[in-house]
Amino acid sequence: MIKSEEKLNGEDLQGLEEDSFAKLYEESMRDIEEGKVLKGRVLSINHDFVSIDIGYKSEGQLPVRDFLDENGELSVSVGDEVDVYLVKKEGREGSVVLSKSKANETMVWDAIKEACDTNGEIEGKIVQRIKGGFIVDIKGVSGFLPGSQADVRPVLNQDALVGRLYTFKVLKFNRSKDNVVLSRKAFLEESRGEQREKLLKTIEEGQIIEGVIKNITDYGLFVDLGGIDGLLHITDISWGRVPHPSKLFSIGDTIKVKVLKFDKEAERISLGLKHLKSDPWLNIDEKYPVGAKVKGKVVNITDYGVFVELEEGLEGLVHISEMSWLKRIKHPSQMVSLNDEVDVVVLSTDPANKRLSLGMKQVEPNPWDIVAEKYEKGSKIKGKVTNITDFGVFVEVEEGIDGLVHSSDISWSKGTEHPSKIFEIGQEVEVVVLNIDRKNERFSLGIKQLEKDPWEDVDSRFNPGMLLSGSITNITEFGVFVELEEGIEGLIHISEFGRGKDKDKTDLPEIGQEIEVEILNIDPVERKIGLGIRGEKEAE
Repeated sequence: MIKSEEKLNGEDLQGLEEDSFAKLYEESMRDIEEGKVLKGRVLSINHDFVSIDIGYKSEGQLPVRDFLDENGELSVSVGDEVDVYLVKKEGREGSVVLSKSKANETMVWDAIKEACDTNGEIEGKIVQRIKGGFIVDIKGVSGFLPGSQADVRPVLNQDALVGRLYTFKVLKFNRSKDNVVLSRKAFLEESRGEQREKLLKTIEEGQIIEGVIKNITDYGLFVDLGGIDGLLHITDISWGRVPHPSKLFSIGDTIKVKVLKFDKEAERISLGLKHLKSDPWLNIDEKYPVGAKVKGKVVNITDYGVFVELEEGLEGLVHISEMSWLKRIKHPSQMVSLNDEVDVVVLSTDPANKRLSLGMKQVEPNPWDIVAEKYEKGSKIKGKVTNITDFGVFVEVEEGIDGLVHSSDISWSKGTEHPSKIFEIGQEVEVVVLNIDRKNERFSLGIKQLEKDPWEDVDSRFNPGMLLSGSITNITEFGVFVELEEGIEGLIHISEFGRGKDKDKTDLPEIGQEIEVEILNIDPVERKIGLGIRGEKEAE
């Protein structure tokens, strides 16, 4: 009830005649119409209801839940002014019937109408992507945003717009049909026009400016600088290796960039992000001198080696040949995996071409240096046969280090035999160290050197004209080889048998047959002895 000492519509009620008071009260009630949004004041709050005074002869009540915020907390206090919708002046119990939700809805529609009539703006959140566009929530009222009106440019990743709050223009609406058509494009075009003019007057190359990522492509980002879009190319994002930009950024992100180039006439702007930091290749010789041992992360694996990142934007190549001293690596993945942290040594730097050579095996001492110090030339060692080839046998002298016994160093007298007829894999043999080549990682061994070279003093044991017997070891087109003693062979030329190399050899002696010969000549340097047939000489 309205008390006499209160004011009604700003009038002092004291001293008014009863008729005047009734007339004034009646006029004030005309403003309280059903179906309108009214201002009310919170009178009291209990566990279930909030009592609201709208200036009518009776109060209204609304559920407490209508005034809870997103966190479930009560958002009003006694004395607060609130907007309510008058459903009915008098309900069953004589109190007014109010609605908070209808008040909110009515005010939203009023705001939509005003934005449409005055070319104003309204905010809403894109909540769903549908065929042809999007559903936008405008504080409880659903609006439709056509796909063509979502941006000033085609949006490649439309799903990225969902869940974000934007400002729109209202193209048209129909409250009775709950129909609202919105345009973000129109708002952007209008605001961008104003921003563009301002930006064109102030922007310059080298300037650091803040922008919002508007679109993401395979080749970079489009950044809205405020009226003008600039391109941040993928090569200008980081000094280091860059995956697809979408893995680093999202539409709507705010970033600081540097203006690299600005074409005012074409309104084209090239941006850089990596340029906000110094080039890591500067002073690289000081930071990473040759021989320095550093840690890095494996960021790429190829057939020919691995790339190791020492810091953002600074990668070096560990060639497959620099990964291990001893292991025979077919592919770098046998040694490392992506994102492994590894120790490397700087082998060389080339700042001009931005190349950095690294080594992994250099972290450990070179086992070939150790072997060279351990085994002197001429020393005797034992090892196992690990491989047999046409040109010799490989013998393991240390774990991972094999030495080669060339076929010519197997025997003084069995140089024509294939090594497989003499050795087996796994066989233990004694060898002599002939040479160690650290640079080319070659270890030369010999077996025949375990015995004295029978040719060493051959001219003291044999001389021309000497008659002796020997065993035939081989028959060729040009003659017959005769073993005079172990390790010493001489050659009877085919002509000694009275025929050329094309004559029939059916009457030649056989391998293993003993034959009497005469020494014709001796060449110790070339390791050759010429023989004649003793029987032929006597017949003459």
